[in-house]
Amino acid sequence: MNNSTTACAAVNRRKILHHRRHHQSLIPGLPDDVAQICLNQVHPSTLFSVCHSWRKLIYSPSFPPFLSLYALLLSTNQVEFACFDPISSRWHLLPPPPPDPPLRILVKHPSFISRNLPIQSVTVSGNLILLAATADQFLPAISRPLIFNPTVKKWTHGPRLNAPRRWCAAGALGNSVYVASGVGSHYNLDVARSVIKWDLDNSSGPEFDNRAHYSARYRNERKMRWKWEEMSGLRDGKFSREAIEAIGWKGKLCMVNVKGDAAKQGIIYNVETDTWHDMPEGMLSGWRGPVAAMAEEILYTVDESKGVLRRYDEERDVWVEILEYDMLKGAEHVVADGGRVCVVGGGGGSGIVVVDVAVETPRLVMVETPVGFQVLNIHVLPRMSH
Repeated sequence: MNNSTTACAAVNRRKILHHRRHHQSLIPGLPDDVAQICLNQVHPSTLFSVCHSWRKLIYSPSFPPFLSLYALLLSTNQVEFACFDPISSRWHLLPPPPPDPPLRILVKHPSFISRNLPIQSVTVSGNLILLAATADQFLPAISRPLIFNPTVKKWTHGPRLNAPRRWCAAGALGNSVYVASGVGSHYNLDVARSVIKWDLDNSSGPEFDNRAHYSARYRNERKMRWKWEEMSGLRDGKFSREAIEAIGWKGKLCMVNVKGDAAKQGIIYNVETDTWHDMPEGMLSGWRGPVAAMAEEILYTVDESKGVLRRYDEERDVWVEILEYDMLKGAEHVVADGGRVCVVGGGGGSGIVVVDVAVETPRLVMVETPVGFQVLNIHVLPRMSH
């Protein structure tokens, strides 16, 4: 054995001894895999406060992910993507989107002094998907959806849109993304009446089953399966006036063509029959602000002028009041998941109101937004791995 081989062997032994000396067992006396089975049953906030090894565990890919807030943020016309960790109570920036093609989003413009130009995004199968925005010259900014997977902390591109658009209706139901109406480089009635669907089940691959490593061949095969499908179109182009959220609820997509208290048209798309119907009168009359669905089963809305959170009663076709709170006035965005309803108020800079609606008496918590940033939209997704 020569000197170099002997030296390498000695270095390797030292590395092994160093690892053993500094490795802290999850539970002394138990193998780590057995210990994790026990610790998986403990709330992450408890594990976070006990020791470093348990804190490290809750952010590992093998630990069941807890839910976190994700936000699109604006600072001096620069858009950032961030995640709020409810266990550590800290905001973390997401990795930047891929540079090719570059993402150039226009949010502020002199013609729209009192409002931001919208950025439309949805969540599907544990992924954040960026669908529509405005670029310079009021052109569509996104020709292929941008997808962020929190588990592997990676961005990728979705299938190309035949007609990129902005000011459309965007929503998700099950494992599918839906885009309806909108305006492209100029107004086109065919685009304004069109409805397209992207089923992520047809694109199942490592980035969607949370494996961090995969072959280029598998990735290319997955991309080849991605496609947008034409669905039954709208009766008219009235849903291209502004950015609209299509809310997935009980196998249907619900949407209105105007935000706030103004007179509006409401329609519902039945996914199973590929047909459109008018929205029930009570649902439409109470749709006075942003709406979200909890697990696609329970609808919540915030009356933006009165600051009242309500839940929809389908049997009676009425919205039932849950609570009234001044910080809910001017609500612009709402998301519901994990027994909580999260609301962004007017201007997006006064914090995020989190309402626990799973308890008999709803509880409120304020999440402070990062200093110097305005919230453009919020979502709830599994936490990012560290």
